[in-house]
Amino acid sequence: MPHKVRIALDAMGGDVGASVVIPGAAISLSRHPDSEFLLVGDQAQIEPELAKHPALRAVSKVIHTDVAVKNDEKPSQALRRTRRASSMWLAIDAVKHGEADVAVSAGNTGALMAMGGLNLRTLPGVDRPALAAVWPTLRGDSVVLDLGASIGGDARHLATLAVMGSAMASVLFNLERPTVGLLNIGSEEIKGHGEIREAAEMLRAMNSNQFNYIGFVEGDAIGKGLADVIVSEGFSGNIALKAAEGTARQMFTLLREAMSSSWLARIGYLFARSAFQKLRDKLDPNKSNGGLLLGLNGVVVKSHGGINAEGFAYAVDVGYEMAHYDLLTKINQMLNRDGSALVQAQTAQEAVS
Repeated sequence: MPHKVRIALDAMGGDVGASVVIPGAAISLSRHPDSEFLLVGDQAQIEPELAKHPALRAVSKVIHTDVAVKNDEKPSQALRRTRRASSMWLAIDAVKHGEADVAVSAGNTGALMAMGGLNLRTLPGVDRPALAAVWPTLRGDSVVLDLGASIGGDARHLATLAVMGSAMASVLFNLERPTVGLLNIGSEEIKGHGEIREAAEMLRAMNSNQFNYIGFVEGDAIGKGLADVIVSEGFSGNIALKAAEGTARQMFTLLREAMSSSWLARIGYLFARSAFQKLRDKLDPNKSNGGLLLGLNGVVVKSHGGINAEGFAYAVDVGYEMAHYDLLTKINQMLNRDGSALVQAQTAQEAVS
């Protein structure tokens, strides 16, 4: 992009707001000095934090509002109560009007989805957006979607997710033709409900030169990294995400207990400390923070609400990368190229059925 990447931050979002958002932005700025920031929220809360980071202050503009979306607020309630006034809405609105290239919020996920869809609308050919994130695997990283933006989905929706996820993977991982797998209860073609089997047939029929569909994959394939992109409808995807996060926390708890169970175990830990540190770094949830709302006519990133400053910085980094490498153009190009093939595959499938 010829200009600096302009990032609008919902400074009121998340569990603690500006005290995490501002230092997180400062960390991201140190990694991406060609960034500029719109800090949207209560100026009385933002300014004391901003004073601690002179470099960030120099490239930031504060947009004041003391209206914030509550973490436990239903999307419909948030829209009625805070539409056009909340820090979340104004951050998204900055993207809509070209004042920012990306919006990042750690606020209420449902409200962010609702406000993003209402304000930015979806891209042509996309019926509803999806939440996509980077998932650490044994082979590196994979893009997994949908992680809970919506529940259910027909075959065309799943096939569209494959196209959008491939665009994200090609940008993030610099891949010319990412591999794509459909999350299912088995790898055999006869497994799964009707919609996912139809989606598989559509993806095979498309024979895209922009991604390589490899078939069904089971839940353990996500961690193995068997595909660059794993596609699921939002209900199953969210369960997979929460199960993986819970398993990682359980594993660390068990390791700590085992390493402190005896004096021999403590001595062994001293010798293996560097290996455990590498494992901790690999599975650190901070480093995979930042889900992208794919399918909107604008770049919006969702951060975990209870994340720390370092974790929020990674969400800002995701937004920077997506804007810097012009993800929207990439998605539109792939949708335009594969869109006709997708329609033809759907028509052929409907004719057969």
